[in-house]
Amino acid sequence: MNPDYESVQAAAKRIRPFINHTPVITSEKLDNIAGCSLFFKCENLQKAGAFKSRGAVNAVMSLDEPALAKGVATHSSGNHGAALARAAGLKNTTAYIVVPDDAKRVKQDAILSYGGQVILCEPTLEAREAKLEVVLEESGATFIHPYDQEEIIAGQGTAMLELVQQVQGLDIVVSPVGGGGLLAGCGLVAEHEQIKIIGAEPEGADDACRSVDTGELVLRHTPRTICDGLLTTLGRRNFEIIRDKVDSILLVSDQETIRAMSLVWTRMKLIIEPSSAVTLAVVLRNPGLFEGKRVGLLLTGGNVDLTDLPF
Repeated sequence: MNPDYESVQAAAKRIRPFINHTPVITSEKLDNIAGCSLFFKCENLQKAGAFKSRGAVNAVMSLDEPALAKGVATHSSGNHGAALARAAGLKNTTAYIVVPDDAKRVKQDAILSYGGQVILCEPTLEAREAKLEVVLEESGATFIHPYDQEEIIAGQGTAMLELVQQVQGLDIVVSPVGGGGLLAGCGLVAEHEQIKIIGAEPEGADDACRSVDTGELVLRHTPRTICDGLLTTLGRRNFEIIRDKVDSILLVSDQETIRAMSLVWTRMKLIIEPSSAVTLAVVLRNPGLFEGKRVGLLLTGGNVDLTDLPF
């Protein structure tokens, strides 16, 4: 069953004691550069450093005691894994995280720091899914999908719910899209609030854009982008919601993303990862679409390897 706006409201109440109510920050300098009023929702300041904590906490807090006793498991390149490990710790249970062996070390370390068990595999979706099946069979843990699950989508949508409560009169909200959990959740809130919602996606990982354009889910692709958090293909539930409730998905190059990331670091003094910067990059690439508007931008995470910056 797909979630709805009421699912997002319920998730917000469920997770409130366990997450940060993240701030919205503005920048006159970036407003002048973009030609519009920008409102940055700082999920880089969220627990575990990313919006993923919202969905992970909602999913774990929705489990019954027998399920919790056996733990939870997932596959993740980083942020979802760390968020799930933290959420599992809140309920004193185990999180088994299957991680591709090329995942950034900073994200592997984050999983371990929250008490998660890291199980490495080859860096392909097939390898991740195969290893996860073994883990699930051996442990009896509950699979918490990184993005294609009702509780995850509803939990991620709470970021948008907070944003519209913090900032009145938004015309447009821009969200990154990878697996689509956040964008789908935002779409549920945007429809209710009658706000335009746009997805931001790297040119080198454009499966969501192609899926929406063709009306058919693109299941396999070979992404090439600096945005390591946006490499996954859309989930089926996510695609259905995004197709029906999201106005458009716009693409940006990695160079545009790096410029946007640099602007946020230098002008706002905020640490964000490339996957967050695609939202500002979309605004800067399409000035005519956003000129004079009140625009909400979701800064989705700040888990960056400081020894490997792109600028």
